[in-house]
Amino acid sequence: MLAKAPGLPADEVFMDLEDSVAPGAKEEARGNVVQALKEGDWTGKTVVVRVNGVYTKWCYRDVIEIVENAGDLIDCLMIPKVEYAADVRFVAELLRQIEETTGLDKRIGLEVQIATATGLTNIHEIAGASDRAETLIFGPADMSASLGLPTVTAGLPMPDYPGDHWHHVLMTILIAARSAGLQAIDGPYLVIKDRDGFRDMAKRSRALGYDGKWALHPGQVDVLNEVFTPSQEEYDKAEAMLEAYRHATDIELTGAVMFGNEMIDEASRKMAEQLAIRGRAAGLSRQKKLEDFAESKEAGS
Repeated sequence: MLAKAPGLPADEVFMDLEDSVAPGAKEEARGNVVQALKEGDWTGKTVVVRVNGVYTKWCYRDVIEIVENAGDLIDCLMIPKVEYAADVRFVAELLRQIEETTGLDKRIGLEVQIATATGLTNIHEIAGASDRAETLIFGPADMSASLGLPTVTAGLPMPDYPGDHWHHVLMTILIAARSAGLQAIDGPYLVIKDRDGFRDMAKRSRALGYDGKWALHPGQVDVLNEVFTPSQEEYDKAEAMLEAYRHATDIELTGAVMFGNEMIDEASRKMAEQLAIRGRAAGLSRQKKLEDFAESKEAGS
């Protein structure tokens, strides 16, 4: 898995020292991860290592061995099962000491996983605990256990619940992330061969405003790239709206303008900017001019 990861069309790859590693293999896994970091070509990817939780005996050695031996090759550390702001500060301070001692010429970020009722309760303090934090991540399996849900497969809908039973949790994480200026990432879908179910859950996350979702298998990566990349129509509309708004504010000196059959203003610009940024990051190029898009909207109205 470590050897195949660099070739996957994923934006981020994280190597795991936590739940996917048996207790008796924890120490050996550190060396495997360092070797993979040094030997793999990770160009174009955000590279992350998930350490063990701060309440385990392995966390501090995970941080020390990974960062001292391969700190220049990683972008972030991921902290699982965070429950208090102090958990984040512990890892952040340990990172500071290692960076200063080794003279590392980069500042490693933190990704924070919310996976328990306690972590969700303290999420706003957690999100603001360190300026190293970049991302909040939902952990559905541990959250299911923490909440006592009647399931043994995480990430799936609950057939006896009339709606999305994760909606409150996902929105709570999203609001805390946005309030702190962080990314929000949805967790895994464990039935890796159920591409349709996975796509449906990914669409729910995207509809809420999440920045992405975990893939546990190479076959899930393409689904996520499809779901989280704006459609060509969405991207063209966003770019056209931005152009129209720039013309209105810079040339016509107005704060609002008609775009086809829509009235757009500064709030519209902010929404369009988000979609445009995603599209550019995905390599989309504009296919409609402003005049063409406006004409099609008017014809549709």
